[in-house]
Amino acid sequence: MTKHHTNKSGHSAAAIGVAVGASILLGGYSATARDKPLIADHTTTAIDKIPPAAIAKARETFKIAYGHTSHGSQIVSGMEALKKSNPDLYAFGRQDAPGSLSFWDTTPGGDLGNPDRTTWADRTRELLKGKGSDRNVIVWSWCGQAGTASEAQMQTYLDLMAGLEKEFPKVTFIYMTGHLDGSGKNGNLNQRNEQIRAFCRKNNKVLFDFADIESYDPDGKVNFMELNADDGCSYRKEGARGNWADEWLAANPNHKFALPGSAAHSRPINAALKGQAFWHLLARLAGWDGSPAR
Repeated sequence: MTKHHTNKSGHSAAAIGVAVGASILLGGYSATARDKPLIADHTTTAIDKIPPAAIAKARETFKIAYGHTSHGSQIVSGMEALKKSNPDLYAFGRQDAPGSLSFWDTTPGGDLGNPDRTTWADRTRELLKGKGSDRNVIVWSWCGQAGTASEAQMQTYLDLMAGLEKEFPKVTFIYMTGHLDGSGKNGNLNQRNEQIRAFCRKNNKVLFDFADIESYDPDGKVNFMELNADDGCSYRKEGARGNWADEWLAANPNHKFALPGSAAHSRPINAALKGQAFWHLLARLAGWDGSPAR
């Protein structure tokens, strides 16, 4: 397996909530047997810690539908770079090819705020009752609307997700935070993201913490969100502007990341981190307990 940079934050991937399975490595998959939250964030971006067998199990197990617009494509760009680096291990695509993760990209259309804050739920229901009745994982991402949402509007998102989970108990619904917008710790975006996180922790949900991943460079020592970082990885410190992605790459020219050629609104390394975290989350959902590959 191609080796990629290991997160140095000191956090263990095993520290996130264990979803299902009693095995040390792989257990059975169930969308309903979760008694702890399962969260992918900046501590779960080290792709080389995932046993290949866990990735293979995820490829075989899941049929994903991912609704998103431009910001959400960062995850897919990172996954594409991984697939290019190791086509067999990280295979995915729209077709249900043997050995490949079935991944319906930009399906359903739109995102969590486009064309409004509720249509995504109707489109999900239509998909799962129609041509996507075989889908067992649903993912939706935000564009910019998480940062402009009121507390009540964000609660609507959470209520709709929880309602869909009850309606389709055999499907795993992955919650997501909104991308950074430079408003910092006290900004509305972070308050709404904290609302999402608190709901997911309290109710044992599956969360892809989009904002937390882009708040840290691969070393994981500085929370750039608190330095008013935005989705392009730029931040402000003591009146000066910096970019954690550019700075980290300049300081680590021999890194082992599989970088995409570009990332919408951002830097390629941000997309790489998100692609790796997404595979980590799928491996955990498939029953991997988070123990590092040996």
